Amino acid sequence: MLTKNTLFRPSKSESKADSTTKIAMELIEAENAERDAKTARLRAARVAREASAEKGQAAATKKKTRKKAPAEPRSET
Repeated sequence: MLTKNTLFRPSKSESKADSTTKIAMELIEAENAERDAKTARLRAARVAREASAEKGQAAATKKKTRKKAPAEPRSET
């Protein structure tokens, strides 16, 4: 079977460069996966914290309504 690699053999420097590129790409992909997982974890924690804060805030904002003070009579001067 003829492929690019069997028909044209890469030189040593090309194969080293390819292996370096492959390793670098694997490291970058691993870092990206870690960052995405951390972002998802932090986002979930923030949403949970905001939801609990809204519950606490809703309970705290329920106030008793005050009765309006009686209107004072106007004096004509």
